[in-house]
Amino acid sequence: MQKDSLLPTTRALAADPREEPPDPGPVISIRGLVKRYGGRAVVDGVDLEVRRGEVFALLGPNGAGKTTTVEVLAGVRRRDAGEVQVLGVDPAVGDRAWRDRVGVVAQTTGAGNALTVRETVDHFAAYHATPVPGGELLDLVGLGATARTRVDKLSGGQRRRLEVALGVQGRPELLFLDEPTTGLDPVARRQSWALVESLRAAGTTVLLTTHYLDEAAHLADRVGVITAGRLVEVAPPAELGGELRREATVRWTEDGVPREVRTYRPAAVLRDLLAAAPGELPDLTVTRPGLEDVYLRLVGVPEEAVR
Repeated sequence: MQKDSLLPTTRALAADPREEPPDPGPVISIRGLVKRYGGRAVVDGVDLEVRRGEVFALLGPNGAGKTTTVEVLAGVRRRDAGEVQVLGVDPAVGDRAWRDRVGVVAQTTGAGNALTVRETVDHFAAYHATPVPGGELLDLVGLGATARTRVDKLSGGQRRRLEVALGVQGRPELLFLDEPTTGLDPVARRQSWALVESLRAAGTTVLLTTHYLDEAAHLADRVGVITAGRLVEVAPPAELGGELRREATVRWTEDGVPREVRTYRPAAVLRDLLAAAPGELPDLTVTRPGLEDVYLRLVGVPEEAVR
């Protein structure tokens, strides 16, 4: 998508220019966050900082603690231990002024089924000081043609777009997106990605959870991998895994039998192979772990389980 096509969205979502300049410190600061259910820690000592203006993706398998972490940060669930600051405020005591600065797109919404799409956004506009105008908001999320449709008549993907619209309606400084593209078709997913990119361009900080590694790679400035309640690594998508990415796999076929060698010095292995081979080596390839390979190893999935 060309940059110019995002400009109307960026203008619509930009914060009120009369507001004071934002604090340059981290938007989210977590130290030792713990949340327990029935004596079991589902979030177990998480430390994290999210920088102003970045898109941060939290990756992890089901039950890893992603949604619980977001709920604590959004002030809808109490923590059991640790220190948390969101926009400079402890979310456990965040007031109405603080909540006006935060947008949340949860996995489900409280939008009424009996209202039309336009009635729904107009209803929730009353909760915001400077909401995005209703018609403009629906166009931003691709729901302009369904303005008169009742919410209970929407498809699952359209319902998800409405939830996103309600999350960005108040032009938040910080937006939590919990599995924002679940249930969307490929076209709708790409439209949602463009919206997130526009939010970043408008200066909004975005923390999203996702199961889609391509989504994290495309959108996120940094990603964090959480498993069994622990944050195991934080890095830009292309750097996630660090030392894991240095290991290369050299594969070839010899006498009709597939061979492979894992090495941190693939050039030396290739040199030795080519020097010893009487001719060309069939099926010779050199590969390094991609984001999916690194993610699976970080969350502890046995390699043989994904082959």
